[in-house]
Amino acid sequence: MTDFLNAAMLSRTHAMSSLNVEALHFHPERERLFNELHTRPFPVLEVGSSVSQVAILHHGQNAEAEYQHLQSLCERYAVPPPARGSSCYYQGFGGFELRWERHNEFSTYTVIHRADKLEPFAHTALSLLPSTWLSGLTGQIISGQHIDIVPMPAQGNLPDSIRHYFEGHRLISSWVGDNQARLWTAYRIHSDGFGRILIQNNGLNPCQTGRLVRRLFELETYRMMVLLAFPLARSVAPEVATMDKQLAIINQQINAINGLEDERRLLSQLSALAARIEQLIADSNFRFSAARAYYDLVMSRLEDLREQEVTGLQTFNEFLPRRLTPAFRTCESVSTHLDDLSKRIDRASELLRTRVDLTLEAQNQALLQSMNQRSKVQLQLQQAVEGLSVAAISYYLVGLIKYVVHSVADMGWLTHPELWVGLSVPVCVFLVWRGVHQLHKGLEHN
Repeated sequence: MTDFLNAAMLSRTHAMSSLNVEALHFHPERERLFNELHTRPFPVLEVGSSVSQVAILHHGQNAEAEYQHLQSLCERYAVPPPARGSSCYYQGFGGFELRWERHNEFSTYTVIHRADKLEPFAHTALSLLPSTWLSGLTGQIISGQHIDIVPMPAQGNLPDSIRHYFEGHRLISSWVGDNQARLWTAYRIHSDGFGRILIQNNGLNPCQTGRLVRRLFELETYRMMVLLAFPLARSVAPEVATMDKQLAIINQQINAINGLEDERRLLSQLSALAARIEQLIADSNFRFSAARAYYDLVMSRLEDLREQEVTGLQTFNEFLPRRLTPAFRTCESVSTHLDDLSKRIDRASELLRTRVDLTLEAQNQALLQSMNQRSKVQLQLQQAVEGLSVAAISYYLVGLIKYVVHSVADMGWLTHPELWVGLSVPVCVFLVWRGVHQLHKGLEHN
């Protein structure tokens, strides 16, 4: 029995090894989609690493200029450049590592430097890049952050001993990774124009540390991308409120319409409001939709931190949503208000168009009744004219007969000519009436 099972397994293995893979029809995007899981990996970071990141807004433009600028840095350090058309690039430059990633709206440049330093943030990793190259970056910086990773000190962690690293600002702190690391930050822009986060490592391995640093960078970048919609929402909100009042006034005037001119005037005002609302929706829809997506990512990254609270200090999960969520809700409110106003304008326009249609229909009915009345009058006149025409034609026809009868009487062929003329009158009238009637029937059939 065992020999039989071994033989079956060998036969199955042989059948699998002899499978002709080239005969299978794979989806052309299968390999790229499968490898998407392995793109943009997290860095592996040791204690003592200094990491800096800048996020540059490009809004989907300047791809070639960004590639050329990155290629110039590679040529300067004699390292292989990224492949043309690629969206990410990870390369060691000798004294530092550069990680470049291009997203839909922004690109991130992450610089990693490994050096044991006496003081955190004394020399940042970004300072290793040439200043002339940094100043030539295409786009605008939306986010900038320095993260230093240091060992957990033997003595306690008092805020007063940490505050000077953050230029005296109020601190935010929490434990993460099951108390294997402690985060410190002030969430302020410091004198160099960047934010700072200090990680005191108490047992995280390099991979865990790399994932934590990537999560913190994403948290900051996505937070700023959410807030991009906030100035737009504040600028649009007053105009939306004004249009809301205008719509309320128009709705009140609909109930007091006196005629077709009022209806047309109100319909014109509604059309102008609808056009402006659609323009605002088109101008802001992408930004508000992107804010929703980025906000979900921020909340996801905060949840992934799994923070443990430090007594007397705010955590990231307490500090960030305190102002981020109201700003996001403002954007959501304006976006919802725009959509609601558009629907209300459509309903008001439909109601007004219905009133206009009813008014036009009533006018058309009155016009048809007037035309029907005129048709009746014309028919009566036509019938009167037809009667007169029968009499006139009969008169002339009897006159012709009278001439004929008198001529025949003068020749002696006929006596009592007046009698014959009198007898011809009803016959002529009948024949003329009959001819006119047949003519009308023929015209009606045609």
